[in-house]
Amino acid sequence: MTLSSPLTSPLKSADWLLAHRNDPDLRVLDCRYALSDPLLGRLAYLEGHVPGAAYADLETDLSGPVQPGGAGGRHPLPDPQVLAAWLGAAGIGDGSTVVCYDDPSGGQGFYAARAWWLLRWLGHREVYVLDGGWPAYLAAGGEVSTEEPTPTPANFTPQVQPEMVATAGEVQARSADTVLIDARAPERYRGETEPLDRKAGHIPGAVNRPFSAGLDEQGRFRSAEAQTERLNVGDAPTITYCGSGVSATPNLLARELAGIPLGPDNRLYAGSWSDWVSDDTRPIATGAGNEPAK
Repeated sequence: MTLSSPLTSPLKSADWLLAHRNDPDLRVLDCRYALSDPLLGRLAYLEGHVPGAAYADLETDLSGPVQPGGAGGRHPLPDPQVLAAWLGAAGIGDGSTVVCYDDPSGGQGFYAARAWWLLRWLGHREVYVLDGGWPAYLAAGGEVSTEEPTPTPANFTPQVQPEMVATAGEVQARSADTVLIDARAPERYRGETEPLDRKAGHIPGAVNRPFSAGLDEQGRFRSAEAQTERLNVGDAPTITYCGSGVSATPNLLARELAGIPLGPDNRLYAGSWSDWVSDDTRPIATGAGNEPAK
């Protein structure tokens, strides 16, 4: 595959953040979280964060309410107006440059990408993920603050990009040339274990491309060429899913690194597996299927 015309990278380095930390339009979101311990990220933030950073909680800020019966998944997309109001209250406006970070240690490097994707979904272009997250910032000598900022409210105007999202019906009716990517761990894809959702397995026809393989040992994103080789889908249109629309987002970012921007050829099935299995009429598959070659 030949990379398409160059895109602005969705990543910023820790060195870039340190060099631009006093820019008047810069805003930082601390997205640290752990599905196994919902208070862990907030406590980590209180113990120390990038000065001026606002805390973005996956459950209360970056997701909408869970619906009865599970339709929409475990982390439904927030209402655009509600999310825009929260961003504005956090000091993020139409002219802000936003850098999102988490802590990729222990395989948790996907919450910042969720925030990045949400802002892009609302039409905000100047949003980035801090490559390597909190550990990279500390390693670069970044200052640590325990003070919660009191941001000046800003006006954030949502301009929703519906072409970035695929529904369950669109997943079922996808064209033959559209590749469905499952970003979960191989054992969940195979249906050998399911720690979070009511059924195990994967959506029939999906290929397994775990998001974690796109990060190196330091939690930094691998190169565009490495992402292209890892994903192994060429320039085909893709729909990516995971358990609840969170850990799929690093694969969406990886495709953008590889030259395929977010949009109709690089979409998120936002409800993901937890939405899929909320309807017992939808088919499921188990077994190795289309896992990457060892």
